[in-house]
Amino acid sequence: MQPVFETERLRAREMTLDDLDFVAAMLAHPEVMRFYPRRYSREEAWGWVERQLARYREHGLGLWLIEERAGGEPVGQVGLLVQRVNGALQPEVGYLVHRPFWRRGYATEAALATRDHAFCALDLPRVVSLIRPVNLPSQGVARKLGMRPEGTALHAGMEHLVFAVSRAAAAGEGDGGRGPLA
Repeated sequence: MQPVFETERLRAREMTLDDLDFVAAMLAHPEVMRFYPRRYSREEAWGWVERQLARYREHGLGLWLIEERAGGEPVGQVGLLVQRVNGALQPEVGYLVHRPFWRRGYATEAALATRDHAFCALDLPRVVSLIRPVNLPSQGVARKLGMRPEGTALHAGMEHLVFAVSRAAAAGEGDGGRGPLA
């Protein structure tokens, strides 16, 4: 399968139903899912993968599996989702790394590559991330993407902070072009 993008250590590709064992284990893990309303059963994880397949067909986007380039071991998911945020459709950078792979910088590396893919390959003008106020680690990743909080939104029945960054801000306009896309 052709990767969506590659980084120094990671590869992102579309999920398939063959990824169900990994996705089900990740979505059932209590620490991984602590900021979600609940952990997912295997059947719910199957539905999760099916939703990504539908998103690929409908939008050409979705959550992609991230795997280590050396060996191909899956470590999490990252991607772009079309979300309704306060009434407007917005492209969201989403990321989730399975617990055995925490503290390696994978979420930031994959999310930065996703942001850059959105701006450079897809020519999107801006991306957001919806993050629960209590999810400080995810807020840290968003800030590393150059995102800043710009308000709140109700998503899945829960309040979320809306972090956002424009292509111009990510490219470093206003800082002499020293931004990550420069």
